[in-house]
Amino acid sequence: MTVQEEISAYLGECGVFYFATVDGDGASVRPLGFQMARNGQLYLGIGTHKDVYKQLVANPKISLAATKPDGSSWLRLSGTAVCDDDPALVDAAFEVMPQLKPMYEANGWTMGILHFEDATATFYENLMVPARVETF
Repeated sequence: MTVQEEISAYLGECGVFYFATVDGDGASVRPLGFQMARNGQLYLGIGTHKDVYKQLVANPKISLAATKPDGSSWLRLSGTAVCDDDPALVDAAFEVMPQLKPMYEANGWTMGILHFEDATATFYENLMVPARVETF
C-alpha cells in the first residue's frame, strides 16, 4: 500500500476532514468528504465554481486535517495542489460519490480534480505525539 492509499483509507475512516487554502493573506478552512486514491495519487474533488477552487488555483499551498471518530489519532497533510483535468478522474470521482453527479449535471457545474505534490503527512497517536512522518 502506498502512502497515498494509506491516507485515503484513513480519511475514509474519518468521513469528514478539514481542508485549508490560502485566501488573500489568511487561511480559509472548510469540511470536505470526497477523496480517492488512484494511479498512486491521493485526489480531492472540488467544484470549479467554488471559492475554495479559485483560492487553490491562485495559491496552491494546501493542508488538511482529520481525526478518527474515536479520537485515538489524527492526520495532518500539507503540500502543493496540482490540478488534473483527466476526464477519467472526474468519472471515477462520480463513481466514488454517485450522489454528486446529478447535482453537478443539473447545475452545469464542473468537478475540479487535484492531487498533492511535495507533501508531508504527519500521523499522530493519542492526539499529541507525532507517530510517523511521510513525504511524497
